[in-house]
Amino acid sequence: MSSKKRDVPEAEIIRDNDNTTPIAVRFEHVTKTYKLYKSDRHRLLSALTSRVKCDEVNASNDLSFVVHRGESIALLGDNGAGKSTALKMITGVCFPTTGKIEVHGRVSALLELGAGFDMRLTGRENVRLRGQILGLTSEEIDELEPKVIAFSELGKYIDQPMRTYSSGMRARLGFAVASSIKPDILVVDEALAVGDRRFSLKCRRRVRTIMKDDNVTVLFVTHSTRLARSFCQTGVVLEHGHAVYEGAIDDAVKFYEHEDDERPQKRPPKKRVYEKRDPKVCPKWRKRPRTKRYQAW
Repeated sequence: MSSKKRDVPEAEIIRDNDNTTPIAVRFEHVTKTYKLYKSDRHRLLSALTSRVKCDEVNASNDLSFVVHRGESIALLGDNGAGKSTALKMITGVCFPTTGKIEVHGRVSALLELGAGFDMRLTGRENVRLRGQILGLTSEEIDELEPKVIAFSELGKYIDQPMRTYSSGMRARLGFAVASSIKPDILVVDEALAVGDRRFSLKCRRRVRTIMKDDNVTVLFVTHSTRLARSFCQTGVVLEHGHAVYEGAIDDAVKFYEHEDDERPQKRPPKKRVYEKRDPKVCPKWRKRPRTKRYQAW
C-alpha cells in the first residue's frame, strides 16, 4: 500500500487600511495550532529534525465568522474557548496555521494595556514611540500627545521613567494611547476595568463615544453578559476554538447561559463513613501488646 501525504492548506492573510469595503473582518476555516514540547531542549531540536514528539493543541479549530463594517460583535465563551487567540490573529500578534483571514482598516487593540512599553523611557517618549510604531506621522503624533496625557490623568508623572509607574498607571496610559487613535476596527479584550471605579467608567464612556461613529467596527471579548448586551449588537459563542452559535446579542447570551445550565456539575465528594471498630468483627482491630521499646518508656 502506498501512503499518500496529506496536503495541508497554507494560511492566507489579507491586511490593508481600506475602510471602504463592506466587510471589516472575515475568518474562513481558521485553525491555530500550538505545539507543546516537554522542555526547551526538545523545542530547539524540533527546528533541526521532525522526529521530536510533541502535543498539539488547537486554540482555534475551523473558526469562521464575518464582521461587517460598523458592526459591534461580542465573542462569548469560557476560558480556553479561543476568544483571545482570535483577537490576537486580527491584530497580527500571532498568525493562523491554516485558513484565511481578512482585515480591512486600521486596528486599535485594547488587549494587554501595560505591555509593550520601554521601561527606560518616560511616559511622553513612550507615547511618541507608540505613534511611530502604529505608522502615524509627526503631525498626527503632535496632535495625539496632549489628548493622551489629558485622558490618562498622569499629570507630572508623564515625564518620569516608566519603571517608576505602577501597573495601573501603565494600563491607564496604554488605554489612553489605544483609544485616542482614530481606528477603523476597535478590539477590546477585558480592558474596561482599568484603574479605580471612576476611571473605569471613564473608559466605558470613551468606548461608547468611539462606537458612535458608524464606520467603526468593534470586537468585544468579555465574561460579563451585561457589558456584552450594552456594547454589542451581535454575538458569537465559541467552544473549543469553534463557533457554535452566531446571532443577535440577546439570543447569543441566552444560548451561552443555557449551555452553562445544561453542563453537568461536579458532584461533591462523598463523605466516608467509618464503622466503629469492633474486635469481634475483625481480629486486626484488636489492641496489640506494646513492644519492649515502648515498655521502657
